[in-house]
Amino acid sequence: MSITVAPQRPATTQPFWPRLRSYLLNSLVFIVLVVASVVILAPFLWVVSTSLRLPRESFTLPPQWLPTDLHFDNYREVFRRAPFFTYLLNSIVVSGLVVIGQLITASMAAYAFARLRFPGKSLLFILLMSALMIPIQATIIPVFVLIRYMNLSDTLWSLIVPGWSSAFGVFLLRQFFLTIPTDLEDAARIDGAGSWQIYTRIILPLAAPALSVLAILTFNGYWNEFFRPLIFLATNDRFTLPLGLVTLRGYLGSGSIAVVLAGITLSTVPVLILYVVTQRFLIEGITLTGIKG
Repeated sequence: MSITVAPQRPATTQPFWPRLRSYLLNSLVFIVLVVASVVILAPFLWVVSTSLRLPRESFTLPPQWLPTDLHFDNYREVFRRAPFFTYLLNSIVVSGLVVIGQLITASMAAYAFARLRFPGKSLLFILLMSALMIPIQATIIPVFVLIRYMNLSDTLWSLIVPGWSSAFGVFLLRQFFLTIPTDLEDAARIDGAGSWQIYTRIILPLAAPALSVLAILTFNGYWNEFFRPLIFLATNDRFTLPLGLVTLRGYLGSGSIAVVLAGITLSTVPVLILYVVTQRFLIEGITLTGIKG
């Protein structure tokens, strides 16, 4: 009895030129990402490096990226020259309350535009989106008049109340709400749920990634805001961090640039911690918000 062995097929290998093209393309993408990362991180690394130098070494040419001696006195000088913790608390209060207010107002408006039917819905949405094209400098005078009329001048509420409305937040959440299947709402309505119950018990829990994105972007934006605090605030104890750090420059800018950069470095720590903790929600939210169901 003879046993015949079927001839083995030669292992198929990918042709040389497609492999080479794929390797070159991946290498090019890697190089571009490395260069972009260096360009983005270089200013921040220079800020941290300069904050650890003596003031006379801040503007040496050519610039030295690594300080020869570490001078942590610049960080201690930040707390001596300015009430840093007061500025920090003010920024936390303003950014936190604005985030809470925007999540409430933007989510309610987005649900109305995404799910409800009412006259003039399309026109109102177009008008709302047109607000994205208007710079804040064009509306600062009427906002300032309203703030004075409401007796909120030189208070943190002058920064909080106008920040509770966001056309971008409404647009972002509306796009995400449109991806949620309407079958869930239909099933809830059959069970007797109203629009408010659907909004609070179905839409909001499912929209957690998009809400996280809006919260992170809003917190970062108002944490770094300088223009409106400069207009609305006059008392030093009510300054937020971006405005308060200007006082470190001293009279006519005669202060130490190393101390100013030390204050800037300290002010970025809360934002970095927030990003490290919430980066998973940020990436997930951006990915899901871009999907059109």
